[in-house]
Amino acid sequence: MKESIFTISENRKIAENIYLLKLCGNTSDITNCGQFVNIALDGFYLRRPISVCDCEDDVLTLVYKTVGHGTQMMSSLSLGEKLNILTGLGNGYDLKKSGGSPLLIGGGVGVPPLYMLAKKLVQSGKKVSVVLGFNSENEVFFEDEFKKLGCSVTVTTVDGSHGIKGFVTDALPQSYSYFYTCGPEPMLKAVYKATDTDGQFSFEERMGCGFGACMGCSCKVITGYKRICKDGPVLEKGEILWED
Repeated sequence: MKESIFTISENRKIAENIYLLKLCGNTSDITNCGQFVNIALDGFYLRRPISVCDCEDDVLTLVYKTVGHGTQMMSSLSLGEKLNILTGLGNGYDLKKSGGSPLLIGGGVGVPPLYMLAKKLVQSGKKVSVVLGFNSENEVFFEDEFKKLGCSVTVTTVDGSHGIKGFVTDALPQSYSYFYTCGPEPMLKAVYKATDTDGQFSFEERMGCGFGACMGCSCKVITGYKRICKDGPVLEKGEILWED
């Protein structure tokens, strides 16, 4: 974990309530796809955890949704402003288990952490399929970005305004070697039931400290308890216990 000052180089709206934020700074502690950062904002006690979308040449790319006062404030930040950020948080995805034709399944703001993962998998010669789920067309983002990486991309929308009408589980391919997924818990539960192979789940969770000290984001797994911020956010399919 490293605390660093980053400078905003881009902060723009890319879909309904969705913003892309690019920052310049020390990214040396970001070592794996699926990690997250924790952003300090003036006037707010708790930092805001945001998944890493991409990281290259000391440029950090984040995609976030405006859901509260903190993220609303983030959307108004200007180019050149500075942010205090904790980097290198979380375990991230294990790419070694992907097999030859991995499947990536993302829903809403669970889509961004899959982008860097897709890029790394494609670079290693994998045939990557991606299924992205949204509520409606005005919320769709990164469809073209995944296609430019060389992925096979399917988009679903609940209202049918773009792509396949329905949920991500309505568009899963017939065959794949392994899967990686990130999104809201109801989607993750549905993916768990609908998939036939092993896979990895990245959980979205409210956090306090973001680095395992406060135990505020603990969840029960087969072996006991894990902290989503420290031992996760990525968990293996075989260790997950769903609470009713």
